[in-house]
Amino acid sequence: MLLTVHFRGGSMTAGEIAGRFKHAWPTTTRHLQVLVDAGLLQAHREGRQRVYQLNRDKLEVILDWIGWFKKPAVSR
Repeated sequence: MLLTVHFRGGSMTAGEIAGRFKHAWPTTTRHLQVLVDAGLLQAHREGRQRVYQLNRDKLEVILDWIGWFKKPAVSR
């Protein structure tokens, strides 16, 4: 889901996201809520629609952390 939102410009409605997957609606909304709870997506309302946006700040923190695994381990 994160990649889908990313490649669609970083922002999509819940319906647009759901339309990209074969999951049932409740499964899609549960997945979206997990991503919101983790801070990877932010959600807000626009009229009757719920819009999800990538939280790029949180993703940068994760990318920095993962970068540690690119560095060779130091043996002692």
